[in-house]
Amino acid sequence: MKTRINSSKERIIMAFDAFTKKRLEKILDNYIEMKIPKHLKDEYKIFYKFRGSTITLLQERPSYMPGQRVELPIAQFRHHEDKWKIFWQDSKDKWHFVEDIKPIENFEKQLMMLEKAEFGYFWM
Repeated sequence: MKTRINSSKERIIMAFDAFTKKRLEKILDNYIEMKIPKHLKDEYKIFYKFRGSTITLLQERPSYMPGQRVELPIAQFRHHEDKWKIFWQDSKDKWHFVEDIKPIENFEKQLMMLEKAEFGYFWM
C-alpha cells in the first residue's frame, strides 16, 4: 500500500497492491466459507468490499418482507500505520473504533476477533 501527499498536504491512502489484495481476499474467503453452514449458504451470504485501505464485511439475508433481501454491515477493518483497526456501525450508519480490540499488524487475527462473544458488536 502506498501513501502520497496531495497539494493541500492531506494524506491520501492508496489501495492495496495486487498481491496484498489477493492475500486478503483469500483470508476473507476462507473465513466466509467456515462461517455459514452449508445448509444456509443459499439463504445467507457474507461478502466484503474494498475501498482504499478499508475492508467492509457485510451480510445479506432475507428481509422481514417476503421475497426481499437486506444487506447489513458486520464490521469494518481499516489499515493505518501498518496496523489493522476494527470498527462497528451504529444504527445511524456511523462507524466507531472498537476500543476493546487493540490495533495489530496481523489481519487474520483481527478478523478472528469478530468471533469473540464478549464484545457483542458484530454478530447477533
